Amino acid sequence: MAFYVDGFVLPVPRDKVDDYKKLARMAGKIWLQYGALEYHECLADDVQPGKVTSFPQAVKLKPDEVVVFSWIVYKSRRQRDKINAQVMKDPRLAGMDPKSLPFDGKRMFWGGFKPIVSMTAE
Repeated sequence: MAFYVDGFVLPVPRDKVDDYKKLARMAGKIWLQYGALEYHECLADDVQPGKVTSFPQAVKLKPDEVVVFSWIVYKSRRQRDKINAQVMKDPRLAGMDPKSLPFDGKRMFWGGFKPIVSMTAE
């Protein structure tokens, strides 16, 4: 089965994790409603700074923050582009003020990925 993945990494203040979870649950429902196959949000548990780069360094993590790693799975890039266009117009997300988000979007990074190896346990 062919598929396409969007990946996201961002810093979330520890005291805003519950707010972020609430936003993520809503966002996940919206992406799935428009056709995404999977939606995942993960809180860093064993993520250490590296010597050259790492998740904490990539988002310029502050002492009172934690890294979130997220991904969304789609049937194809074409489907992803269509779904994301619909999501961005959805009034549940479109009207959000970036200043009210429970994270610093300027330190978030993301991208689309074509799978090259995909395996699951039998």
